[in-house]
Amino acid sequence: MSNTRNFAAAGVLFLALTACGRGEGPQQGMGPGGAMPPAEVGVITAQPQAVPLSKELVGRLAPFRTADVRARVPGVVQRRVYEEGADVREGQVLFTIDPAELQAQTGASRAALAQAEATYANARAAADRARRLAPSQFISRSDLDNALAAERSAAAAVQQARAALSSSSISLGYSTVRAPISGRAGRAQVTEGALVGQGTATLLTTIDQIDPLYANFSISIAELDQLRRAQSEGEPGDRDVQVVLPDGTVHAERGSLDFEGSTVDPATGAVSMRARLANPDRRLLPGTFVTVRATLGLQRNVFLIPQAAVQRDAQSAYVLVVGADNKVVRKDITADRAQGPNWVVEKGLAPGDRVIVSGLQKAQPGAPVKASAWQPEAAPAKAAAPAAKG
Repeated sequence: MSNTRNFAAAGVLFLALTACGRGEGPQQGMGPGGAMPPAEVGVITAQPQAVPLSKELVGRLAPFRTADVRARVPGVVQRRVYEEGADVREGQVLFTIDPAELQAQTGASRAALAQAEATYANARAAADRARRLAPSQFISRSDLDNALAAERSAAAAVQQARAALSSSSISLGYSTVRAPISGRAGRAQVTEGALVGQGTATLLTTIDQIDPLYANFSISIAELDQLRRAQSEGEPGDRDVQVVLPDGTVHAERGSLDFEGSTVDPATGAVSMRARLANPDRRLLPGTFVTVRATLGLQRNVFLIPQAAVQRDAQSAYVLVVGADNKVVRKDITADRAQGPNWVVEKGLAPGDRVIVSGLQKAQPGAPVKASAWQPEAAPAKAAAPAAKG
């Protein structure tokens, strides 16, 4: 009986000592005095920099020059010389029109010129004779005037005949239809044997110059005003564009802005703009819808902040910053446009601010945090190559 009481007393004493031992010091996971340790957050140090003023817009490619090749004289098409869809050079023969009638007209004009020249030669001889006889009073004044007038009329007839011959020669030259510009010739609108040039200049084909090319796009007046305001605080910088094709590939050649509309389209509220870009390999084709990355200037003293760090509420956009005392501070910012994976912050930050990017769910304004440099998430590793077959 006494042994049982001794064992019970020893057990009670052991439990009391164990409880006292557990009560010493902070609990596991707690800071000194029982407080939770500061939350760990990833931060970046904000530094001002120069950022291009850029926008991604929808554009459409257009040829640099377009020329309609038309029949300038009437006749029957004899032959199509060029290959449809091929590149042609300026002055290259495209079509031939039957020149027989034009050759006959040229021959008639040449004969008329010869006749006019012969008439002029006779009139000039008669006028010379009258000039020699006039001082001796062997010819009346009236006959002298008539001889001189006949000479002048014959000279005018020669000039008229020469002009007619020149016109006939030009028309004969138009029977050989040549390319007015260098470019890519389109499909022929007529075939051999077609009668063209009757009353109107018949369209034969179209040539488009596609190197260089134009990229036409438009920007809303609100976006244009926003860019101009931002640009006025910085400096103009370069104005160029980059074209992204429908399959996502980027055209290697960068273009330059060469036209900005001075009026707003009342139907769309947008301003027309145009860029010129090289197309040496003729890969780009007119009429293609593309994405235009337009750089309209350079803006200085702004901050690039990762999009994950920027939060918004009913009041404004804001970020959480780690202050000098390692406590979280809210800062309202102005961030109206994105630049890749970042927001462009124009106002609200100061150089050297430590902006929280990761751990935002654990950071509260006024609470202490433990800051470390934020590292972007690495791209997922590629799957290991399958083992070679034995």
